Amino acid sequence: MINKLTEKIKKTGAPIVVGLDPMLSYVPEQVKKEAFSKCGETLEGAAEAIWQFNKAIVDATYDLIPAVKPQIAMYEQFGVPGLVAYKKTVDYCHEKDLVVIADVKRGDIGSTSAAYADAHLGKVLVGEKQLAGFDADFATVNPYLGSDGIQPFLNVCKQEKKGIFILVKTSNPSSGEFQDRLIDGKPLYEHVAEKVAQWGEEVMGDSYSYVGAVVGATYPEMGKALRKVMPKSYILVPGYGAQGGKGVDLVPFFNEDGLGAIVNSSRGIIAAYKKEEYATYGAQNFADASRAAVEAMIQDISTALRK
Repeated sequence: MINKLTEKIKKTGAPIVVGLDPMLSYVPEQVKKEAFSKCGETLEGAAEAIWQFNKAIVDATYDLIPAVKPQIAMYEQFGVPGLVAYKKTVDYCHEKDLVVIADVKRGDIGSTSAAYADAHLGKVLVGEKQLAGFDADFATVNPYLGSDGIQPFLNVCKQEKKGIFILVKTSNPSSGEFQDRLIDGKPLYEHVAEKVAQWGEEVMGDSYSYVGAVVGATYPEMGKALRKVMPKSYILVPGYGAQGGKGVDLVPFFNEDGLGAIVNSSRGIIAAYKKEEYATYGAQNFADASRAAVEAMIQDISTALRK
């Protein structure tokens, strides 16, 4: 799957991923009204609204982008109906030939970690059949529990030719409380990056590993250092746009071949119609505003990488 992601980035010229993180407040009133008229003001109604919202944005942007990243918590908040909407979103994105990065941030050990890996990337045995659960292409993983938490995911990655992105240096302001702590003269996040590179050697694609890293766009200098530590790992870069990251901040995350990183924007794209620069589209044309935001993001990053 890392080979497919790399090829789609080359084909689209867009090293970006659209974060499908639909808060109900992002969904235009006309979409909610239609969903509620069908299902009532219920969890099912909310799930229907976010599904229709997602579908419209995917329809408007899929030809421009290589990948999407649904954040599962935004679906879990609506209970079982929300998870149904999540699964419908994953399947629909696959129909559009998009790579799906499941932002699930799982982290446990033993059989629990194996179950998470099977649920999101692998298959489970039901009678005599092997069946996929959520069937994403990549998943985000928390490494706090060490190799015991990562190895079950590596096993599934080998079997299914899929991948993971391990949290290394996250974009939130308080990340430094733990991640920046010095251990043997180096910050903790650098030790984690070294393990990412080591784990990645077990599961290599043609040029890049199935094991990538999450490093926030708000820390470009750290990104530069970590790029050297993990030369064969893709870096998933959150924090663009709404969290302050700009194209010029992203150059250190890429290798000299212009590859090796994929940049996420969530509400800056899916709620673009609420931003002043896209206000002329209005709520009725929210998906067109999302497409315009994707085009602007591609231009911003491409210009920065050419300098």
